[in-house]
Amino acid sequence: MKRVAINERPNWREKATEFGFNFHTMYGEPYWCEDAYYQFTLAQIEQIEDATAELHQMCLQVVEKVVNSDTLMAKFQIPKHCWEFVRASWRNKQPSLYSRMDLVYDGIHPPKLLENNADTPTSLYEAAFFQWLWLEDQIAAGNLPPHADQYNSLQEKLIARFAELKNQHGFSLLHFACCQDTEEDRGTVQYLQDCAQEAGLASEFLFIEEIGLGERGQFSDMQDQVIANLFKLYPWEFMFREVFSTKLEDAGVRWLEPAWKAILSNKALLPLLWEMFPHHPNLLAAYFAEDAHPPMDHYVIKPLFSREGANIRIIEKGQEVARVEGPYGKEGMIVQEYCQLPRFNDSYTLIGSWLVNDQPCGIGLREDRALITQDLSRFYPHSIIG
Repeated sequence: MKRVAINERPNWREKATEFGFNFHTMYGEPYWCEDAYYQFTLAQIEQIEDATAELHQMCLQVVEKVVNSDTLMAKFQIPKHCWEFVRASWRNKQPSLYSRMDLVYDGIHPPKLLENNADTPTSLYEAAFFQWLWLEDQIAAGNLPPHADQYNSLQEKLIARFAELKNQHGFSLLHFACCQDTEEDRGTVQYLQDCAQEAGLASEFLFIEEIGLGERGQFSDMQDQVIANLFKLYPWEFMFREVFSTKLEDAGVRWLEPAWKAILSNKALLPLLWEMFPHHPNLLAAYFAEDAHPPMDHYVIKPLFSREGANIRIIEKGQEVARVEGPYGKEGMIVQEYCQLPRFNDSYTLIGSWLVNDQPCGIGLREDRALITQDLSRFYPHSIIG
């Protein structure tokens, strides 16, 4: 795995605007960067792909274990009134759409799972579409060899998955929703809606705040149309604590992501994986903070619910070496063995490995000067050469 300097496309900002990539710069700081790219060999990509596929199957085994245990449902801090709703979504095989695993990988050692973003993963548009455009443009400009490739079948697999939801699962209309005033979330949802349209699946958009509750307990849109299928870029742990969460079970909605994803997107997944698959080469040792566990010299404290690195702390030999403030942590914490991200110049690099349904299909890379990757970490494209 190499970080290689390359000339930027002279017109990339105009292209970003043309294609609706309006969050390439956030708060005056670059988010999308293309003054360099990450170079992989095909063998390295296969290593990432194989690890992602195996980790995913292991995660599904955790779901099976958790839904069959009241003790574990409580340990995952899923409110009791939502237990049957989560269990039914798993037992009825409610379909899923996509997810992203965050991995530590340096191109030499086996990839290690940091966490599973299985409920509301972002950085999708830039991974699936804009970095592919970058590859084509750089090959055309002669800055990359003609045989350069990219590990990226995300867009075609998303379109194929939407077609399956329409033809095999009977989705006739799919509503899409995210919160207001979140430009990145809105861009992600718009991209997914475009993929659904490409698959011939009719869709409507509304903001989460606009969803209504009808007299018969059904959720409805602004036109009083009943919502039967809903993709929501809004975390299950938030929804379970909303006033209307008591209505979820009876509303008759098929959710993307399904409620069983609340188990996969929870950091409590990590101690369960380590317990069920101890010393697996793609796992880091992890334990519930309140449980007895072997001492570790260098470890990370993570809340069960945390986003964009919030409330994460890194401890080395009893001393805190990094922390990010935030609103999370009251539900509980886990501790995970520390594994340093590969360092290039003054930055640390994280790999997001994407799956559509159960299939690994692409990666996106984020850089941050801090040890903990956060929401404004920079996104860099990649290429397969050799």
